[in-house]
This record gives sequence, C-alpha cells and structure tokens, in this order.
Amino acid sequence: MYLNKYIIMFKRFLLISIFIFFPFFCLASEDQASLDNVFNAKVIEILEEVEKYSTQGEKIIQQNLKLQGLEGIFNDKEFIFYGIGDIELIGNKKYSVGEKVLVIATPKNSSGDYDYYITEKNRSNGLIIIFGFFLLLLFLIGKWKGVRSVLSLGLTFFVIIFFMVPQIMNGSSPVFIVLFSSLLILLFIVYLTEGFSLRSHLAVLSIFISLILVVAFSSFFIFLTKLTGIFSEDVFALINVGQQTLNLKGLLLAGMIIGALGVLDDVVISQIVSVEKIIEANPYQSWKEVFKKAQAIGVSHISSMTNTLFLAYAGASLPLLILFVSDNSPFSNFSQIINNEAVSTEIVRALSGSLGIILAVPISTFIASWAFIYKKDNK
Repeated sequence: MYLNKYIIMFKRFLLISIFIFFPFFCLASEDQASLDNVFNAKVIEILEEVEKYSTQGEKIIQQNLKLQGLEGIFNDKEFIFYGIGDIELIGNKKYSVGEKVLVIATPKNSSGDYDYYITEKNRSNGLIIIFGFFLLLLFLIGKWKGVRSVLSLGLTFFVIIFFMVPQIMNGSSPVFIVLFSSLLILLFIVYLTEGFSLRSHLAVLSIFISLILVVAFSSFFIFLTKLTGIFSEDVFALINVGQQTLNLKGLLLAGMIIGALGVLDDVVISQIVSVEKIIEANPYQSWKEVFKKAQAIGVSHISSMTNTLFLAYAGASLPLLILFVSDNSPFSNFSQIINNEAVSTEIVRALSGSLGIILAVPISTFIASWAFIYKKDNK
C-alpha cells in the first residue's frame, strides 16, 4: 500500500519535472538540428586500429571508423572517419561499435563532398540517467518540498537562458541585468520552496540587501586589483559575441553576483529558521536575546560555508593550480602566481562570496529577530 503511494507520487513528480525541462531539451534539439554540419552519428564498424606512443610515452589508440548519420541531412548516410594520423590528439579517445558520437562535417569542395571529424562522444544517455537519479533522491528525501525546488530550478534556468544571457549579448549592462534577474530568481527560489510567509518575506529582503553589499564590495575589489575580465581564451572569445561589444569587466562582476546568490540563499534561510525556532522554544525573550543566540549559530555557519566556498572554487580551478605549482609552470615564485589574472580573479571571486556570507548572517539575524518578536508582541 505504502509502496504504491510512493510510486504514484514519484510518477507525478517525474511528470512535473518533464513538463519543466522538456521545452528546454526541445529548444536545444532544434538549435542542434539547425546546424546542418553538426550532427549525431553511430559507429557501425571499426575499419582499422593502431597503437602509438606519444613523446611522453603515453599509449595512444587511433582508429579509422565507418559511421552512420542519425539526424538532419546526414540521416542514414554512411561515411568514413579517418582518425589514424601523425597528429597527437588530447584525450586518447577510443570508440566501439554501436557507440554514438558528435560529428562535424566540413565541406571539401563545391560538389557536396565533406570531411568528417568526431568532436565528442554522445553523453546524453549518461546525463539523463544522472538527472533521473538526482530527481529520485530529491523526491525520496525532499518529498513535495523537493518538487517545489525542481520547479524553482526550472524557472531559474528559464530566467538565465531566455532573459539574462540574451540581454547581456544585446549589450545591456551585465550588472543591472544580473541584479534584476537575481531578484526574479530569488522570488522563485524562496517563495516556491518556503511558501508565501513572513519567513519568505524576510529571506527575500535579507538576501537582496546582502547582494547589494556584495555588488558594492566586489566592484571595489575589481577596481583595487585592476582586473579586466579577460583571464582565459574562452572569455577572450566573448569579445565579438552578440550584437554589441560585451563589457567583460561588468560580466566578471555579474558572475560574482550569481555565484553569491546561491550561497546567500542557504545562509539566510538557515538563520531565519534558527531565529524562528529559538523564539518558539522560549517566547518570552527580547529581540536582543534572540539575536545573540541566533548570531552564535550563524558564526558557526560562517566558518563552514566560507570553507565550502573556497573548496568549491579551488576544485573548479584545480587544473590551473596544478599547472602553476608544477615544474612546467612559467612562474617562478608565489608572487608571480597570485598576480596572474586568472588566479587573482578566483581569489577575488571566493573572497567576495565569503564576504556575502559574513554580511548576510548579522543582517538576516537582525531583521528576523526584530520581525518575529514584533509579530509576537502585536498578536
């Protein structure tokens, strides 16, 4: 009986998730299909396979493959990918019969002939399995609150992809657009997961105040460290993207704002709930007493969340850090490493997010303590 109940609930949850995310998958498929020279294909035969060794002694497997197109103008078309050559490819990718891959077709001449290159393995099935597993755990542990979190996730994705990014590409101020988008995302996240309540109102107010302070301090940090926003080849490629020239320094600041938003949400909601429970345990306290007790909880939260934030940024930048401390590093000392813009950017990003946490704790604790005590006294 209970098993059937949970099965029905999970089916409903899955339907809601599909309803939210399916339009995005469809749009992605349409965009992919519009690129006639980029398509999915399947390996139907391994024509030849050789083993070679790189200059570093690493074994490299190269293959000539017969492929079959799976979409667009190349659907059901068979062609050859020549992967055996003198060029050493990074990644040493080996393919098997039946495996799906992403192929780009480059016109060879005006008669309609193409050269074919495998760019990536098709990872769709693996990603779908991971996403399904994520939804299952979220449903089993989070119950209907987990459903609401998926709704907020879908709406967040929609705001970022279909409003924020196009506006930035059209030349709008990245900081203004991201602040406005953050407010929309904030409303979705808080009110969908926490409901329409005093707790939610206080959370939105506290997070937005903290976010404004993060913008102010991050702007000052970027000015102080003379960051340009161009710290990698990927960012440099954005210069000519869109109808207008992108403000890369503004884009850097916008990225810091988005990064801080998720952390602030967690910290602020936790603090407001702590204040609420402290008052429930003993309603006969002044707001100063409540503030002091909740602030003690927040101090512990600050240390753990700051550590988490630094570890997250360190994990994302691990290949870069390994390069800098290796024998092949172009830098000879610590001073040269931290003065590199890529490293300086990550340091400023981590410190800005941590500053947001530090500021959010007393701000949310103060606002929640005063508001809940005021509500209790005026019942």
